[in-house]
Amino acid sequence: MKMNPAHQKGSSKAFTIIFWLLLMGSLTLFFNGFIEQKYNPNRHLMEMEAGLGTDVVLLRNQAGHYVAPGFINGHEVTFLLDTGATNISVPAGIAREAGLKQGRQAMVNTANGVVPVYSTELDTVQLGAIKLQHIQAHINPHMSDDIVLLGMSFMKHLEMTQRDGTLTLSLPGI
Repeated sequence: MKMNPAHQKGSSKAFTIIFWLLLMGSLTLFFNGFIEQKYNPNRHLMEMEAGLGTDVVLLRNQAGHYVAPGFINGHEVTFLLDTGATNISVPAGIAREAGLKQGRQAMVNTANGVVPVYSTELDTVQLGAIKLQHIQAHINPHMSDDIVLLGMSFMKHLEMTQRDGTLTLSLPGI
């Protein structure tokens, strides 16, 4: 049985379009994962740390920062470790999602100048296998809503060792 040449040409064109759409979709997924891996090489931290004790080993990202997933009061967040921050700084959008209570207003110095923030206390903060309770923080309405600065109010409880692009965090005496 012979196919109509016009029908055959239309089918060929449809298959070509479908092929290119699938190829472009696959490449997009691949490169999104590649870019995410460069920004946050620790994105699978929770799976890596399960059952491995209390040390947390983080890889430095391409920009030289330590970025990792974690939890505030059971709400999943992405942390950027910031030893220059006195407290954990939570963007207002994440604070709303996590149900944080906005306390007293204070003025703090940031890289973007002096801004008003609101004090809060976090019931739990978890980074990998390390989970601490009753940690001071502030809600910062001037931050973008995707990264929480993990400041010294959390990290002062930990021992930190940085070597060859890795940062090892551990609870002292454990």
